[in-house]
Amino acid sequence: MIPKLTSEPGAIEVAAQIRSGALSPLEAVDAAIARIEALDGPLNAVVVRDFDRARRAASAMDGQAHEDRPLFGVPMTVKESFDVAGLPTTWGHLQFKDQLARRDARVVTLLKDAGAIILGKTNVPPDLADLQSNNPVYGRTNNPHDHSRVAGGSSGGSAVAVATGMVPAEYGSDIGSSIRNPAHFNGIFGHKTTFGLVSRRGHGHPVAGGQDMHDGPLSVTGPLARSADDLALLLQLTAERPLPRREKGLRDMRFLAVLDHPASEIDASVRDPIEAALTEVERAGARIDRSSELLPDLAEQHANYMRLLNAAMARGQPGPGGQTISLADYYLLLDTQARNQYAWAELFAEYDFVLAPPLPFVAYSHDDTPIGARRIAINGKDSAFADALAWAGLATFPNLPSTVVPVGESGGLPCGMQVMGAEWNDLDCIEAAGAIGDLLGA
Repeated sequence: MIPKLTSEPGAIEVAAQIRSGALSPLEAVDAAIARIEALDGPLNAVVVRDFDRARRAASAMDGQAHEDRPLFGVPMTVKESFDVAGLPTTWGHLQFKDQLARRDARVVTLLKDAGAIILGKTNVPPDLADLQSNNPVYGRTNNPHDHSRVAGGSSGGSAVAVATGMVPAEYGSDIGSSIRNPAHFNGIFGHKTTFGLVSRRGHGHPVAGGQDMHDGPLSVTGPLARSADDLALLLQLTAERPLPRREKGLRDMRFLAVLDHPASEIDASVRDPIEAALTEVERAGARIDRSSELLPDLAEQHANYMRLLNAAMARGQPGPGGQTISLADYYLLLDTQARNQYAWAELFAEYDFVLAPPLPFVAYSHDDTPIGARRIAINGKDSAFADALAWAGLATFPNLPSTVVPVGESGGLPCGMQVMGAEWNDLDCIEAAGAIGDLLGA
């Protein structure tokens, strides 16, 4: 059973209602605002609200042509780290709460060009550097399935806004599972894009003069939604290049399941729902292998991912005692990353997709211990929390696309699964995730 919190229509359906005349853009916007005002109090997801401008934009759409605007009149929010002209971009820091963006991020521009109406922005952790969303500017975002637990991060507010039906879809960013873990924790779809597919212009830290503080060979932006179809639409509207698309049924897909990692054991709360999902996928006729000699050395990959992640996260404002890296070592890491990408390309010549957990645990209780010192129980054993990033790096280090699909629950908390694919095969990942979701009732 996959926990669901809403039956509100998705982005494609809302757009269809508006095109048919059953709903006006203003009615769609007013309904979304009403849901935010009714639901968000105890959740604290939509932390920057731009309702007056949204209503004016919706009213101005009356009588406008919309044939070439697939999101015409559809209300959305975006992650706080994206610039929206006239709104603050703080990345969770108090000193920037009154600093307003002068122009829209590239992604926001493309969404608006497609007809979307931006209602506001959603919560993040400071510097987008945690798997929960809590900061001094806006406070803490709670998981809608259990308010004592985290919503995920850094796109935590994004996932909550979608999961509860406040908005049909959202846009976030990902360097350490920041789209994937909130999708997993909240029971929705989320897509980490191939590196370089979607622009990061205007996804900028105020300290770095508007440049993405995580700028480098890891950070990406991507959509979150309640359906794979909505993910695919948002991606096609924001991608900077055409994408290939192979149409295959589940029975024609070749999967490799990776449920064991030398750096991170999976808790039963995640393993059991994923194992059950794999059984159903196999019953539908798909081939799923549980091991392959083509799989890169995961311990080595994780170590190199953490080195490159630390270099990316320190960009612009290294913390006290933070790790440093020489230019020579950095270029050596890039060479290692390229070799790792080649190894994955060889694997994807044999397999269509890799299936893996987004994280080794479901949504955990609020914990403000610094992430490097944080501990968590995995199958009853005390474990280093940061080891969980091994599952994020599985797709991030080789810059591969990965879609999270809800596959089950544990104790009432959602559980998702990553569907990883070859470079630029983003739409195929989303399609495969959608097929799995349809099979399981996601």
